[in-house]
Amino acid sequence: MIDARTTNVTRAPARVGSTDGWSVGPVAARPYAWPYDGRVDTRHLAVICIDWQVDFCGAGGYVDRMGYDIRLTRAGLPATAMLLEHARATGMTVIHTREGHAPDLGDLPANKRWRSAQIGAEIGSAGPRGRILVRGEPGWEIVPEVAPAPGEFVVDKPGKGAFYATNLDLLLRTNQITHLLLTGITTDVCVHTTMREANDRGYECLVLADCTGATDPSNHDAALHMVTMQGGVFGAVAEAADVIAATDRGGEQ
Repeated sequence: MIDARTTNVTRAPARVGSTDGWSVGPVAARPYAWPYDGRVDTRHLAVICIDWQVDFCGAGGYVDRMGYDIRLTRAGLPATAMLLEHARATGMTVIHTREGHAPDLGDLPANKRWRSAQIGAEIGSAGPRGRILVRGEPGWEIVPEVAPAPGEFVVDKPGKGAFYATNLDLLLRTNQITHLLLTGITTDVCVHTTMREANDRGYECLVLADCTGATDPSNHDAALHMVTMQGGVFGAVAEAADVIAATDRGGEQ
């Protein structure tokens, strides 16, 4: 793997999936039929899989060590796996993110480390899945249910948002991506932060409710509800099946 201090984006040699002729939209979403511009060619559409890591949804990982029910953070895995199969078959770009810190913790803010220690899962400390949220450790890896396929991007990030201190925006623009489908964990933290960042950069965003999860169901519901306010303040909300149903070949843009 490429040293994350040099670059935070890695990619295998070849892309996956046939690409020509597929488009998505309109998707039956809330509060508006997505996307705002009617349809999007899948060559300009990316699925962002945010932090599907052992530390967030695996036994012995960070979330488990904090005492939360990992069944809640794992809830979105089946729908995400279904969406990924569809995305790969229809030429969408797939991007995975991993939150983590350098082994020497040189990129770990002191307050973030302190807060994690207060709840009994200090970042960098040893656990059943290796050092918590440290790059290269077993807990930092993406779970097998939604593991990257050859040719898919992996973006390593030190914070909650996938745009902060990463090359994600450059990656998207270089690949002519204008529309995003967001999956991952947790809905109210890393997914929401990334959606807000993307919206501010002009990307048309759709968060998939059944492809996300949170450590508290009320936080999950509130985060999704916030998206629907003010006519779709950050974008829209739908389910994976809605995207699949709205995908066809040969549709007009």
